[in-house]
Amino acid sequence: MITTILIIFLIVYLGMIIGGLPFLQLDRTGVALLGAIALVSINALSMKDAVNAIHLPTVILLFSFMVISAQMRLGGFYDWITHKLAALPLSPSGLLAVLTATSAALSAVFSNDIVCLAMAPVLVDACKQRKLAPVPFLLALACAANIGSAATLIGNPQNMLIGQTLRLPFGGYFLEAAIPVGLGLVISWGVIVWYNRGRWLDEVASEVVEPQREGVPFNAWQTAKGLVVAVVLLLAFLLAPWPTEHLALIGAGVLLMSRQLHSRRMLGLVDWELLVLFVSLFVVNHALQRTGITTEAIHYLSSLGIQLDQPSALFATTFLLSNIVSNVPAVMLLLPVTHHESAGLLLALVSTLSGNLLIVGSIANIIVVDAAAKRGIAIDWKCHARIGIPVTVLTLLVSALYLLVRF
Repeated sequence: MITTILIIFLIVYLGMIIGGLPFLQLDRTGVALLGAIALVSINALSMKDAVNAIHLPTVILLFSFMVISAQMRLGGFYDWITHKLAALPLSPSGLLAVLTATSAALSAVFSNDIVCLAMAPVLVDACKQRKLAPVPFLLALACAANIGSAATLIGNPQNMLIGQTLRLPFGGYFLEAAIPVGLGLVISWGVIVWYNRGRWLDEVASEVVEPQREGVPFNAWQTAKGLVVAVVLLLAFLLAPWPTEHLALIGAGVLLMSRQLHSRRMLGLVDWELLVLFVSLFVVNHALQRTGITTEAIHYLSSLGIQLDQPSALFATTFLLSNIVSNVPAVMLLLPVTHHESAGLLLALVSTLSGNLLIVGSIANIIVVDAAAKRGIAIDWKCHARIGIPVTVLTLLVSALYLLVRF
């Protein structure tokens, strides 16, 4: 049975690495779900054990903020703010700075994937209207969204998981992460400005593959509702003694009670695939942990001098795994060995900042690249790596120095 569980685990994580399985129409979510189904089917876990393996507070928190982000999208907030930014009478480098700061701030609250999904198409159209090359601004959006999402425990799925599992204080984490995140945003802006100096104008008109999409009309009332709920939740996270997932679920419930926005539209924007991925990986990882293989692997690494509970080893391992299996599975694998006082902050910063390295390192990157491709703008891995690699190396270096000094 142990051998069978290990084989299923390895197949699932092979799917995480290559994004699916050969000869099957499966993405990462499909592979993880089939792995969980297989483990229950062979009685490696009972149905009750599988349910208990799911960390429900994390799933609830993730779902709740997906509903809040859906409210903002349907209210036209992201379209409106992107157009407002693009219309500012600023130089290209100044516009890039404002875009970087804004997308980072939004990602810290509404999740980096959602921000990129909503803003990227509008940003392309706005750049074309100003005759600016869209690529630097799209790369700035992706990098800033990834970096900014590391600032809070609700900015991205892996941070939610870390915060809920380790019970990190919301305000305390923000104060610790603010400095490396802030410096990381300055670095990202500086790298893009330096690389694109003198090449801001769109000299060659791109062929439009599909018509410009119709923007979501701005609805001040619906946007205000979403912003008020988000602000109230942030204050409650800082001041109230109640669990964050309870507060977030209440906020989502309030927004679902609408006379104008049908719940079908709201729930239709929830990323159900991501939720299924989380649930499935919880089951797969729990099955492996019950075999004792992970404990033996940790002891073996310790015998080689690799202490995963030490910051330096955890830093390097998080970076490698985040770029091999993606950041969420990497965090799930490493959370059981996070015992150092800086482990939560380290995991959150490194797993998130590592996402800028390559296009496949972050869903936000993929969303931006796909949005560009639909409008005839090619961003291949080389184009992204010219910005992503230096941004990742420098931001991780800053984070390492901060952690070294702080802890």
